[in-house]
Order: sequence, then structure tokens, then C-alpha cells
Amino acid sequence: MISQRKRLSSGLSVTSKVFVRSRNGGALKIVREHYLRNDIPCYSKSCQHCHDIVKADAKGELPTFILSATPAKLNSQVGHYVVLDTNIILHCIDLLENIQCFYDVIIPQTVLEEVKNRSIPIYQRLRGLVKSEDKGFAVFHNEFNEHTYINRLKNESINDRNDRAIRKVASWYNTHLNENNSPEKIEIILLCNDRDNRTKAKAEGINALSLTEYIDLLPNAEDLRDLIPADSTLSNELSNKENETTFPEFYSEARILAGIRNGTLYQGILNISPYNILEGSVKVAAFKKPLLIVGSKNLNRGFSSDSVIVELLPKDKWREPSSTIIEETTLGANDNAEDADENGDDDISGTNGVVSDKERLLLAQEAIRATTAASEEKRLQPAAKIVGITRRSWRYYVGQIAPTSVVGEDSGNSSRSCFVVLMDKTLPKIRIRTRKAKEYLGQRIVVSVDAWPSNSRYPNGHFVRSLGEIESAEAETEALLLEHDVEYRPFAKNVLDCLPAEGDNWVVPDLINTDDAQLKKRVDLRDKLVCSIDPPNCVDIDDALHAKRLPNGNYEVGVHIADVTHFVKPNTALDQEGASRGTSVYLVDKRIDMLPMLLGTNLCSLKPYVDRFAFSVIWELDEDANIVNVKFMKSVIKSREAFSYERAQLRIDDKSQTDELTDSMRVLLKLSKKLKQQRLDAGALNLASPEVKVHMDSETSDPNEVEIKKLLETNSLVEEFMLLANISVARKIYDAYPQTAMLRRHASPPATNFELLNDILNARRPGMAISLESSKALADSLDRCEDPNDPYFNTLLRIMSTRCMMAAEYFPSGSYGYPEFRHYGLAVDIYTHFTSPIRRYCDVVAHRQLAGAIGYENLDLSHRDKNKMELIVKNINRRHRNAQFAGRASIEYYVGQVMRNNESVHEGYVIKCFVNGIVVLVPKFGIEGLIKLELLGDVNTADYDENKYELKFTDLNGKKRSVAVFDKVMVDVKSVKDEVSGKRKAQLLLK
Repeated sequence: MISQRKRLSSGLSVTSKVFVRSRNGGALKIVREHYLRNDIPCYSKSCQHCHDIVKADAKGELPTFILSATPAKLNSQVGHYVVLDTNIILHCIDLLENIQCFYDVIIPQTVLEEVKNRSIPIYQRLRGLVKSEDKGFAVFHNEFNEHTYINRLKNESINDRNDRAIRKVASWYNTHLNENNSPEKIEIILLCNDRDNRTKAKAEGINALSLTEYIDLLPNAEDLRDLIPADSTLSNELSNKENETTFPEFYSEARILAGIRNGTLYQGILNISPYNILEGSVKVAAFKKPLLIVGSKNLNRGFSSDSVIVELLPKDKWREPSSTIIEETTLGANDNAEDADENGDDDISGTNGVVSDKERLLLAQEAIRATTAASEEKRLQPAAKIVGITRRSWRYYVGQIAPTSVVGEDSGNSSRSCFVVLMDKTLPKIRIRTRKAKEYLGQRIVVSVDAWPSNSRYPNGHFVRSLGEIESAEAETEALLLEHDVEYRPFAKNVLDCLPAEGDNWVVPDLINTDDAQLKKRVDLRDKLVCSIDPPNCVDIDDALHAKRLPNGNYEVGVHIADVTHFVKPNTALDQEGASRGTSVYLVDKRIDMLPMLLGTNLCSLKPYVDRFAFSVIWELDEDANIVNVKFMKSVIKSREAFSYERAQLRIDDKSQTDELTDSMRVLLKLSKKLKQQRLDAGALNLASPEVKVHMDSETSDPNEVEIKKLLETNSLVEEFMLLANISVARKIYDAYPQTAMLRRHASPPATNFELLNDILNARRPGMAISLESSKALADSLDRCEDPNDPYFNTLLRIMSTRCMMAAEYFPSGSYGYPEFRHYGLAVDIYTHFTSPIRRYCDVVAHRQLAGAIGYENLDLSHRDKNKMELIVKNINRRHRNAQFAGRASIEYYVGQVMRNNESVHEGYVIKCFVNGIVVLVPKFGIEGLIKLELLGDVNTADYDENKYELKFTDLNGKKRSVAVFDKVMVDVKSVKDEVSGKRKAQLLLK
């Protein structure tokens, strides 16, 4: 390779790299040119030199100069700018975002690209800082500046070259600013935690500091020290202790790659059991059943949702899933965070830490049971151990400081270690250092995980911020949004700038006298008797319907969907924000919008009595609801009325109502019943979930009542036509874009998913079984599972069956063959989401693809590129799942608040049995609660029959009792606060 640089007449220079490649005996000369500029500004307001150059060359809008002319001063009383290296950003992004520090920051292009390659989420947060007008973060394109570009030296690693490039930026800024008429001296500080890189920088005359050294120079250092990520000091301290915990070292990258190639290692996502923190599972294609990971050493520092590499254990170590409840709060409950790793390895069936005598007995029984149960081959699962972690799922976590870990008095500036117990009970507690542990007691705090050394029983992290007092509605709501990674910050100015300038005064333009060619393509449907039917008080109305009888005896039925894509154009800041959020999130007391409120509740919402843009699907259906033909069109509609489900039902049922709008709803209801029957005949599933609604006091906004959601015929009316629209649109966009159509699939469940449920049925309800030959067979078998003595039993079984199903997912059509498009639950061959574009980004993409398919407008490249579509669906699948979990968590929290002062007795059903407890579902509240054996009776009398799924014990009154799965029980329901985790939850006690 030969490198050379030459100056061009334009004032640019070019660096060339010449390679000679030999192939088939011939020589091929390859020249790669990299153009360099001499007019890239430093972006400092103090630099007159760069101002003059930019003005002289300006041919349009001038770039914004970001860095302050009079930056903040440190102890040297000299203003300073900060140059960041890559690892500072990757590990300290939350500190960079803190409003108390980090202003006038220079991000070298080299660093920006390294961050993008290593973490897209952190890169996006960094871009947010760069866009912020308050912080002063400037990206300097050093790789295109002839003064700062450097070639890679012979035998120099990429990392060493990039470190040298970053040092070059710091050195250049130092010379450039102080030689070009700056009013006063500005000091350049290179922030870097790499000791070797700092040594080299200092040798080159650069002021290089570690993060801790820099923070200590700031005037508010006292408040910022707790935010510094944990570094190697904790690990070094632990390595000096005797009898420290030692986890197995991870395999090398080469060994992992070789193992995956030869089939001795497997890769998958780790899922920790919600009832046993020492048991995880990993699904891999090579095995029908998930691989079990049992014990802390085999889990080897894995977090739930980590992408892990596992190695199969010998067959004599395969086992069945645990029947013992083991929670994080019972393990090492008395550990001191300062010396938690001195307790040694008290590993009983994989357990580390201090455990109670009761837990020790149960764990010992579990270990014996696991070895004697080997004869039950059908229950055995292959076991494995984690030998590598390829991607950490670490994020912000919410929890509270464990009171038992805060010992002694706070000692001024001295940091003390303490434990943070997380809200997610599948995760271990985090060890942090803070000077304010006692101050944070009783508060919800946010922490970040920094590392989990092999010689530490617990991961190390650092404090990020406090959310407020535990149980305050504001703190708990923000906590659940953070826990489920829901973006809830206000929309940025550049996003809001994409909205129509008229704001609330926007009106549909005149279609006849317009010069807009696209507007002229719209079909005027304002004469149709359109109405919407939604939940009470709905303001973001996505859909509306109409129906009328045709002269030939058939019916015209229209579904009209809010035309969001008229306002949300591809590749705008508004579109990017919607794509990032993926979905709106509905909590009990608020809605977190995917798109700004002006769109969701006004301009796009199909409100009654006003003209609105819509995307319409209009069918001709025969008397049996079969499709004769279908048309798609962008339209203008005017809804006649916005009904709630209940109000629409009352109007349909009121025989005195004979107006056209009511008659059209009756037509819709009649046809919807036939559509539903067609689906059920084809094998569509009628599953169930324990859904409840929390009523809020209109004056105080406090929760005051919980009721089970009641479904009316009008609920089904809307559902059936939305399903029909989604199916029709899916066929149309797949025909037009067979590789990138935005679709949704629901895979059939593997038989192994229902093994346990069928085994329980066989033991507790002989003669009943769930069939899995097809969705039709499953639906019919569920219909047969009736208990004449208990009407709720069939609903309970449907709830439990739902949990055995696969999750539905979005996908671009080119990712699967057509047979795999099938939606198992709906029993249709192809499906998408089209009917809720205000609250789902999938529907936005489907709208754009449908507009392209009917020739209304050209489809953006991002929705015709398979790789880009893969990225879109990956994000919206995650966001959709998180939104569901956040919604359920909100209901759980508010149900707990309702029960806070309302202890009462209700019917419940046992849905799980363990050696040391049971799980009971209470239909009235839609909640399920764990009842540990120690609250029921004498642990030493417990006798768990795993073949009958039955737990026998002596209760606190000395009476012998037994409970089993499917049993109806009376439970005392009250809300209690867990003093360890701080989480309020329903406590259930058997009566």
C-alpha cells in the first residue's frame, strides 16, 4: 500500500491509498481517494478566523457556531472546552446528559462513528445532545480536515490510530484557538479513562484527565460524584478479599465462533423464571424444549434478556424445571454491600448467599427431588451453562436502596457501597457507591449497570437520579415507563416544527379548486353515513365505518382510517420520532402519544361533524358477508357521530330508532356476526385474558373502583371490520411489494408449549385435553373443556392457553415464505395492521405502501429496502411488547391503590403450585398473586405431589389442607408494601 497527499487547485487536498491486489496471476491496482478540506470551522464563537473563512465561502445559510466565546472556568481560572473519547460517551452518557455539567463539548467525528458502530441507542442519545441548544455539543469532522486527518501507521491497530486521531483533535484545537485572535485563552481538556492514552496525550502537551479527575474540578463535584460509573476499583478491592465468589471466565471469541460452527455451542436469549431467580432458559432451534440454566454458576452473570452463548451439560445433569420459589430478596438478605463477597460460596442447588433455614430446607429438598425425578423422561429438559455473553440487555433500572445494606453513619465525602433492589424481580440487586444512601432511602431511584466482574457476587453500577418518594403516583408512573423503556419525554422542537403552521385552525382544503395534483386524486365521501364507535371519552379516533344496501341486494361497507401519512412525511423529524416510539402507550391515568397531540387528537382524529382526510377501504359484500369486490382510496369524509360502544349498542337495540344512521349500524352488526362465524369456522381462536378497568375519581384523579371489562356486540362489530380491512390491505400491499410489505404473523405453537397444561388437565380434569393438530382443533378442544360445576373454568383454561401461545410479530414479507405468513390465532393466511396509524407505526408504513400500490404516490425508498424494513420491524416489535407490559404494570399499580384501604374476600383460582407456595388468579381484579407457604402454614409439613400438582400442608391453625391447580379458593385480598423492593402489590391469603 502506498499513501500520498496532494493539493488540488480548489483549495482542497486529497489523500490517496494505492493497493495492488493479485488475483489469478494478474495484478489489479486499486486507488482509494479521501478528500480533505481546509475550511472546516472549529465552531467556536471566540474564533474570528473561522468566522471570516465561513463568511467568505458562504453560498447559503451559515453553520451555527456552538462553542461559547467565554466558556466555564475550572480551578485554573481559564475557560475550557472538553474533547471526549469514545469510552467516556459509551459508559457515561447519562452523566453527559446531566443538566449540572458538560457544556462546550467537542465530539470528534472519529468518536461519533465509533459510538455509532458500537451502540445505536447511545449514538441516538448523543445526537440528541448535539441537537440541544442548551448544552453546546459540537461535532468536529476531523477525518475531512486536512489539519487533523492522520494516516494509519504500519502495524498500528485501528484503536491506536483512532486514539491518536482524537489526541490530534485536542492538540489542533489548543493551537488553533489560541493563535487566531481569541479574546482570551481557552484550555482544551481531553477526557479519557484510558491511562495509556492519557500518558501519551500529556507527553504531547495535551491536558488529559480521567472522568473522576475532571468531575473533582467542577464546582458542583459533590453532587456529581455519585453519577460516575463504577470502574475497576470495586473489582480491585474484591480481588484482595479472601474466599471471594468466583464465576467461570467466559470463553474466548475464537472458541465461541468455533463452537457455534461445529455445533457444540448455541446462541439464544436468556429468560429468567419469574418465580426462581436461579433458573433461566434459552430457546435454540436444535432442541424442541428450551435449555435449562440452573444455579448461579451456570447462569454465570447473565441478565434476563441477554444474548448468551451456552454449552450443553452431560445428559445425567439434565433435569425438569424447578418447583421451588426462590426470590432475590431471600438470597443474601443479610449481605453487607461492603463485604458481600466474603461470605464464600454457599451453593445449594446453585444458590449463592445467605439463606434462611426455611429456604435452606426447601432448596435441599429441591436438590433431592431433582436427582430422583430423572425417571420422568417426559419432564426432563436439556440443561446447559452460559459460557459467553454476546450482547448485554443492560439499560436504566429502577429500584430502591435496600435498608439492610445501609449501615453506619454517612461520612461526609466518603462513598459507601449499598444494594439497590430492582423492581424487576428476575434481576439481581445492584451494588452502587453513594455518599447519600440514607438520603435516598424510601425513594425510587434510577441506576445503571457498569460491570459484573467474575470475582463479584453482584453487578456493580452507579446512581443516575431519584424519581421521588415510593408510592407517589408521579414516581411510580415514571418508574414503570423507564422499566419498560417507553419514551415519554416531550416532543422536541424540530419534531413539532413539522406540524401544519395553522395548528388547530387547519381545515381540509378545497378539492375542486386546488392546484395540488394529489389532492385531486382524493375521493369525496362526505355524503356517506359515516360514524365511529370507540371506548368512552376516546379522542384519538382512528377509524370510522359506514354501510348501505345496494340496488342489487348486496351491501356497500366502508372502513375509513385516519390519513396520518398526509401529515407525517417519510424521513422528516416527525416521521423519525414516530418510528422510534413505535406505538402509543395507554396507562390508567394517561396516554403516551406516538405522535404529537395536535395530530392524534385533532387533525388526524376522525371527529364528528368536521371534514377529515381518510384512507378508505370499501367492499361490496353479499348477504353472507362474502367479498364481491374491494376498492382502496384516499378520501375526504365527514363523520356523522362519535359513539361509545355502549351508546351505539343502546341505539341499535332501541327499536324506536329508525333513522338511516342507526339502520346502517344494524347492517354492520348483522354482517359482522357472519364474518365472525366465518373466522370461527376456519379455526380462529377465542382466547381470553384477565382484563379489568380502573375507574378514576373525576375530582381527585384517585383510583376508586375496579371492574372487569364488559364486551358488547358493538365491540365485536368494530373488531370484525377492522380485521377484514387489515386482511384486504395485506393482500394488496403484498401483491405490490412482495419483498417488503409490512405484515404481521402469528406462528403456530409447538406441542411442547402445551405439554405442561395438558399434563395438568390429565391430572386434575381426567378426560379433558387440548388438541394441537390445527387452530381449528385447538379451538374445538377448548370449547369441549367445560366444567358444569364451575362456569369460570373454561375462561380460566383459555387464559392459561393464551400464555402457551407464540407472540405475534411484525415482519417484512421477504423474510418468510408465504406459508409462514399465516396468523394462527385469526386463522388467516395473510395479515397486517392498517387501522390505527395514530397510535402504531406499523400502520403508517402500511398506509404508505397501500398508497404506492394504488398509484396515489411513490413509495419512499426506506419502505422498499428489505434491510431498512428489518430494522423498522425489529424496533416496533420491541416497542409494541414494551407498551403492553407498561399498560399491564399501570393497571397492577392502580389496582393495588384501590385495594390499599379496601381489604376484602374474593374468589380465586390456583394456576400454579410449587414446593413452597401457590399462585392464585383473582378474576375480580384481573390480578394474580404469589402466596408463599410460610404465610399459609408450617413449611416443615409441606408435601408437594408433582404428579397431581397438589400441595399439602398444615395451616397456621394446625389443620391439614391441600390445594391444587384449578382449585377454586377464597382469598383475603389486600394491598401491602414490600419493604425490600418498595413495590406495593396485592397480598393474597387463603381463607
